[in-house]
Amino acid sequence: MAAVMTGDLLDTSILIAPDPGALAQLPQAAAISVVTIGELHAGVLLARDDPVRAARRTRLDAVRAAFAPLPVDEPVAERYGQVLAMARSKRRAAKATDLLVIATAAAHGRTLHTRDMRQAALARDAGVPVRSL
Repeated sequence: MAAVMTGDLLDTSILIAPDPGALAQLPQAAAISVVTIGELHAGVLLARDDPVRAARRTRLDAVRAAFAPLPVDEPVAERYGQVLAMARSKRRAAKATDLLVIATAAAHGRTLHTRDMRQAALARDAGVPVRSL
């Protein structure tokens, strides 16, 4: 079983915020999910032109240098199943990536920081503390 930690988990929406000043408001002892690395990498691959691709690559490299991502392991998978079942029972559509990030926060006892109001509502319904920015 994974060790439960306290602290904060930053959603991808926080790391791609258009306002660089918002990043200054983040807690210093925060973590990310490995899912965020995947989402940022997809953003690099889907960039519409070379300047955007370079900017996204720079952000991805900076995030990789700043964080050791939390993995999707068995405790996260179990929490994912719980969050997915809750969302489906309420007939709420949700992206798998959002559910995995919520599950990671839940499994590690972390507060989720997100700019995505739908994700925040799902997290709260799942009993995960949320800070919406």
